[in-house]
This record gives sequence, C-alpha cells and structure tokens, in this order.
Amino acid sequence: MNLISIAALSDNYIWLLHDVQHRCVIVDPGEAEPVLQALRKHQLTPVAVLLTHHHSDHVAGVPDIQKTYPDLPIYGPEETAQHGATRILRDADHIQLLNSDFSVFSVPGHTLGHILYYSAPYLFCGDTLFSAGCGRIFEGTNKQMYESIEKISKLPDETRICCAHEYTLSNLEFAHTIWPEECNITAYLSEIRLLRDKSQSTLPTTLGLERKINLFLMCHNTDLKGKLKIKHGNIEDWQVFAQLRSKKDCF
Repeated sequence: MNLISIAALSDNYIWLLHDVQHRCVIVDPGEAEPVLQALRKHQLTPVAVLLTHHHSDHVAGVPDIQKTYPDLPIYGPEETAQHGATRILRDADHIQLLNSDFSVFSVPGHTLGHILYYSAPYLFCGDTLFSAGCGRIFEGTNKQMYESIEKISKLPDETRICCAHEYTLSNLEFAHTIWPEECNITAYLSEIRLLRDKSQSTLPTTLGLERKINLFLMCHNTDLKGKLKIKHGNIEDWQVFAQLRSKKDCF
C-alpha cells in the first residue's frame, strides 16, 4: 500500500492509504476540498473514512465527502456519531479494508473516546502521539494518556506513525530545553529545522526513531528523571509523564 499526506487547515495532516487497485481509506478529514482534490489527482476511489476522535479539525470534512460519496462507510468511536460516523468502533475491534486488517485500540486522554487504527506498519493515531511529543489532555487524565501511549510503545520499531499535526519542531525544541545534552534529540532538532525551513513535512515518523527522541516514551529513564529533578523513590512513570505534560503545556 501507499501513503499520501494532505496538508490541511493550519498544521493538520489528513492521510490517504491506497492500494494498487486505486482504492483508499481517508483518515481524519478536517477539510473536504483538499481530500476531494487529492482523490481526483491520484484517481483514487475511497472505500471508507476512519475517524479517531470528535474534534472539528478531524471531522469537519465528513459532510461534504458524504455528499460526493453517499454510500461511503464512516468509521469512528461513539463520540463521532454526531459528526457523521455510521459504524461505531470500540477497543479491540477489527475491520477489513483494502484486503488488510485494521486493529482498533482505545486510547483515552486527548478525548475520552479517542481510538487509533493499526494496520502494520501503519499507525493512524490522531492526536495521541506526535513526533517528539504527545497530544494535550482535554478530557482524560495524565494516567490515561500515559497508558494509551504505552499501548503504542508495544508496537514494532518499524511502525510508521501517521499522526495528525505538524508539531515536530516545537516538540523537539521543548525536549531540547529539558535535556540539552541528549545527542539524539540535538541531532534530530538540527535536521528538522532544515526541513521546516523548506516547508517540508516531518511525517510520518517511526516508532524506532521516537524511542530515541520522544521524551514521552522515556518516562522510565533515570537520566530524564534527573533532568526533571525527580528524586528516586516511589514515583510512578505516569507521574513522570504528568510532569512532562505540565511543562509542555506551559512551553
């Protein structure tokens, strides 16, 4: 299969995954027109829309896509039912699309009903995990978000993380302020600055890379705890995550 990213709104990405028969799935269409243009340009026929959560920058394009493709199934969690979802998904569900299996994981935190879709090696995780960062916690708790990211961390290194926003540079700048001596973060920050100076995309990323540069995947790391001035003791990893998330919220 092949992946197409569509820039939308100010910093969103809408994803199209298509097969050799020119069939595709559309992931988190925050706008309709860029999607419809891409479908025409690449001569693709959509077979489904996949929604990760209910925020408007992920679902606002659904009505106009439905007007063009009225029989198109719209998959999503319960919270997207009022935004056009016609087939509701829950944790551990599986759907068959493009002759592939898509596993559904519940990942509360950013929103309570947030889900992701995994069809190896592709992971469509909405606003749960970003390159070098993670989503803000609007409806869930720090512990929920940490546990959701831990689900992702159990996937293989070659997993291609198709997140929904171009936040990589800002996330790396934050990570660098926390851990300026970490050579992987410093080197990747320089690389990403060059890409963004040319307005080039930094996504998708891989889970293997994220293990090296994403602080939110390192909450067990003793050196990181030292940078956060966390003393050794009974503090749990999700509490380390909470401190990081709080600092990023104010960055």
